Amino acid sequence: MANPQESNQPRLVVSKLGDDISTDAIYPGRFMATVLPTETPKLAFADDAELNGKLNSGTVPEGSVIVAGRNFGCGSSREQAASCLRGHGVTIVARAFARIFLQNSINLGLPTVICPEIEADQGDELVIAADHIWNKTKDRKFAIVPLPAARQAIIDAGGLIPYTRRRLLESRA
Repeated sequence: MANPQESNQPRLVVSKLGDDISTDAIYPGRFMATVLPTETPKLAFADDAELNGKLNSGTVPEGSVIVAGRNFGCGSSREQAASCLRGHGVTIVARAFARIFLQNSINLGLPTVICPEIEADQGDELVIAADHIWNKTKDRKFAIVPLPAARQAIIDAGGLIPYTRRRLLESRA
């Protein structure tokens, strides 16, 4: 299956974040009682009024990108941090991800791209290919670290549950 993250279409960088963005910044702990996946997206970056407002405005195109530094998703293991972002249809490009956040993202089908040298600013246009990201605005290319094929297949399927369902149906055919 082709990687749906790949496209010749430029994607807009809607936000640029730094290093060590914790799951509490992505999805504050005070909202943990709100657990329905349909409810979590509105709470993404709730303490960052600008980013939260942008995400909830309905003006962020599907496939837009949030660019981050190293250790994105550090902190607690709450999967709501990944599910709230998936609900906005964004792709997360980071220099590096916290291990548990990355696994939660894969399990939930949140598109993630590891790009250790990425340089991009809000408003830049990125083209994501199989082995690199081209910052069209700055006309620079950056190598990506591909996920193992099995992990990418889970993201491509939309998460672990759809992936498992598909595999079970295939085995019965």
